[in-house]
This record gives sequence, C-alpha cells and structure tokens, in this order.
Amino acid sequence: MLSRLIYGARNTIGIAFVTTMLAFLLGGALGILASVLRGWVDEVLGRFVDVLMAIPQLIFALVLLSIVGTSVVNLVLIIAVLDSTRVFRLSRAVAVNVAVMDFVEAARLQGEKLGWIMSREILPNILPPLVAEFGLRFCFVFLTVSALSFLGVGMQPPTADWGSMVRENATLITYGDITPLLPAGAIALLTVAVNFVVDWFLHKTSGLRNEP
Repeated sequence: MLSRLIYGARNTIGIAFVTTMLAFLLGGALGILASVLRGWVDEVLGRFVDVLMAIPQLIFALVLLSIVGTSVVNLVLIIAVLDSTRVFRLSRAVAVNVAVMDFVEAARLQGEKLGWIMSREILPNILPPLVAEFGLRFCFVFLTVSALSFLGVGMQPPTADWGSMVRENATLITYGDITPLLPAGAIALLTVAVNFVVDWFLHKTSGLRNEP
C-alpha cells in the first residue's frame, strides 16, 4: 500500500500539474489575446467559453472520455481544455485593464508585434492573480482526475492512482479496514496543503504586514 501510495502520488500529482500547465497556457494566451484585440475576436471566444462553462465539467469529461477512450493523453487534453475556460475568464478580466494603459499604447505606437505586447507588456503585470489561480486550479484539476479515476474512466489498472486506489479498496471499509482512507486522506491532505501555499502567496504579494 505504501509503494502504491508513493507511485500514485507521482502519477496523480504529475498528471494534475501537466494538465494545469496546459490549461493556463491555452486559457491565459486566449484571454490576453481577447483583451488586446477586443471586437469580434473577444465576442467569439467569450461565447465559446460560455457554452463550455454551461456544461458541468465532470459530466462533460465523463462523456468525452467514454467516446475517445480512457488514455492518459486523452485525460490530460480533455481536462486541460475544459479547465482553460476558467483561466480564460480570469486572464481576460485582469488583462483588459492593463491593455488600455499608456505603456501598452506606447508599445503599439513603437510598432511592437502582438506577441511582444502580450508576453512583455501585459503578462508581467497580471502574474500575481494568475499564480494564485494556478494553485486553486491545480487543486480542482487534481480532484477532477481523482474523481474520474474513482469512477473508472481515469487512470487504468495496473497503474497506481489515488482515486482508483479508493475505488479498489472501498469494500474493505465494511470490514473495519482503514485501507481506503489512506489514499483518500492523501488527496485531502494535498488539497489543504496547496490551499495553504496559495493563501501564503496571496498574503505576500498583497503587501500586507502582520501587526506586532
């Protein structure tokens, strides 16, 4: 059980991290792009994101995985695309206020390209909320991956995964065996720990100081 918990941590956390990174690359880039271009690009992307967000994420992921198959690549891509909608909303909301500032307009007048304006002028000024959101998104993605594995459409045996470990040992709880609680406790502990790190980062970046 200890060996499977260790290997399961590598698989579960690794997949959740990669998925969250892809979601931020996709959602963040499109959000900043929409805030810079505005007009019909902003409208089309916004309506498409609204459609995806209107469908419950877990149910949508279950349907898509049952259609395309339950491989690790499909799991990562589907969850990343679905979760990128939340990142798009946040990145657009914080970038739209930066995109109208004077230094961005000055970069446009200097003839800087769109990629330069997005990556060098806007992105550095919206990093704190994005980094904080990265921690929260990681928790949600991590819980989604575990839930899909518990339902049997995530990581497949014999690959160790915390969600599938809970499912495999669930019947033991009726005999007073605490084995199913070990991976469940690991999931809860990691989620709480990441939230503490996010809270600490928000406190540091806010500029607030504790009173003596």
